[in-house]
Amino acid sequence: MIHVAIIGAGAISSAHINSYLQFHEQCKIVAICDIYPEKAKNLAERFHLDVEIYEHYEKVVNDSTIDLVSVCTPPYTHAEIAIKLLHSNKHVLVEKPMASSLEECDAMNTAAKKTGNILSIVSQNRFLSPMMKLKAILDSKLMGPIVHTQVDSYWWRGFSYYDLWWRGTWEKEGGGPTLNHAVHHIDIFQWMNGMPKEITAIMSNAAHENAEVEDISIAIGKYDDGSLVQITSSVIHHGEEQQLIFQGKNARVSVPWKVKASKSKQNGFPEDDLEIERKIQALYLEQENLKHEGHPGQIHDVLQAVQGKKEVLVDGIQGRRTLELITAIYQSASLGKTVKLPLTADSPFYSREGLLKYATHFYEKTTSIDNFTDNTITTGGKYE
Repeated sequence: MIHVAIIGAGAISSAHINSYLQFHEQCKIVAICDIYPEKAKNLAERFHLDVEIYEHYEKVVNDSTIDLVSVCTPPYTHAEIAIKLLHSNKHVLVEKPMASSLEECDAMNTAAKKTGNILSIVSQNRFLSPMMKLKAILDSKLMGPIVHTQVDSYWWRGFSYYDLWWRGTWEKEGGGPTLNHAVHHIDIFQWMNGMPKEITAIMSNAAHENAEVEDISIAIGKYDDGSLVQITSSVIHHGEEQQLIFQGKNARVSVPWKVKASKSKQNGFPEDDLEIERKIQALYLEQENLKHEGHPGQIHDVLQAVQGKKEVLVDGIQGRRTLELITAIYQSASLGKTVKLPLTADSPFYSREGLLKYATHFYEKTTSIDNFTDNTITTGGKYE
């Protein structure tokens, strides 16, 4: 039986608890930790859990009965907590984003490699049937080489969203929607199509004057073969209509699912290529739906890895790549220059100190509250 602890009793912790409870034959939640112990107690009562309640994560570090820990705390705390857990012989699942800087990611990956313990980064949208099916289509190469990708990470958050004490600051949240919302779609994009070689970006704060960070960014990435990607990260889009569109030389596919293919007439104008469309559609329909999706899917993946049955799909190396792309967007938008990838320790945004020094500071945070009375969250698009 795998003994599990949850560090951080905020809104996302419920998704972890619900997921672990689905695999009660493999694991048992034995501890919940939060700097506000009442939140941890309320969470335990809500799920009828008989667990230890800890106020400081060091208690979890020192609890030798714990095998696996979900870290659900604000991003700026991830590295310190994860590294200590790894060195205390625990496996670690860290909520997105992986950390506040590439320097912290590198330290986390070094700890995982040195200890041999599992470090996985939450990317629950990879564990959705539409995403896995789309990945299979791209891997088939039926579309031909990708020439353009469109990533629309559209979310909407009200003005009060940034009233929570750790949100809306570069120091504690580490950024706005580019880091904390679009991380899902940026992760899926780089997993499916690899990393571009350069990024040019702009960002703004158009509707949240109570936050230092951006509420929208738009980035263009370029590959060595000349193909382009455009990435929009936003919390100002009503309707939250999220999508990823891949344009290949032969066809176009996307989530939500759609396939369209064109071939050229003698004069260069398009006509439908129904043969390619049928082949791609048939392959898509051949793909089975996942048994476990979202957070349950990723937690099942981690539990299987802890038992030695597989490698995790999303390790710290994958988590770093996603943050590298996000960091490049912030660096380009803040300094007004195209950024070449990969980013190294020479990058002005490699460290948290560099981010705090150079990132564009839009407004002063005007309100800081400890907790919301309503802790419910919504998760945007369903991709069907």
